[in-house]
Amino acid sequence: MVNPPLILASASPRRRELLGRIGIEPLAINAADIDETPLKGEVPRTYAVRMAREKAIAAASSGAFVLAGDTVVACGRRILPKAEDEATARECLKLISGRRHRVLSAVALRAPGGSLHERLSETIVRFKCLSPPEIDGYIAGGEWSGKAGGYAIQGSAEGLIAWISGSHSGVMGLPLYETRSLLAAAGFDLA
Repeated sequence: MVNPPLILASASPRRRELLGRIGIEPLAINAADIDETPLKGEVPRTYAVRMAREKAIAAASSGAFVLAGDTVVACGRRILPKAEDEATARECLKLISGRRHRVLSAVALRAPGGSLHERLSETIVRFKCLSPPEIDGYIAGGEWSGKAGGYAIQGSAEGLIAWISGSHSGVMGLPLYETRSLLAAAGFDLA
């Protein structure tokens, strides 16, 4: 069986790398350019799913599977931003220091016929209590740049995490179990 092509609606090198771990190489990258502003009163879970869905729709391609994802770091009902500067990264790290937070990683798949399928992974992450020198050291390393919640689990932040419950790949940006299940349910041949 020959699959229709798979388009990845993300410019994230991590998502492409993660897809490779389950033997999938997208035919093309078509990063969806959408407004990622949360709606007033929108909760993190709803926001993550909406973002993945809107990216899959925006990157839609006739005759292809289109896979999109979105990862949200949340403390309670608060959606933490992608850290675009040191001050934001520092604020996020101080907020999650010594406490649990959730990482919601949504995946949306638009099948060639136009049907849309979604999955959501929820992971609980607990950082150790971070000292000011630990925060300074992490900030100096620059891994926080552009990362939801101001950290990248696949880097040195992993040494600051006391425990996680859920999907490690979901925290990286693409929950592989949910992604594989989504593709299989839509008829994508994974063999």
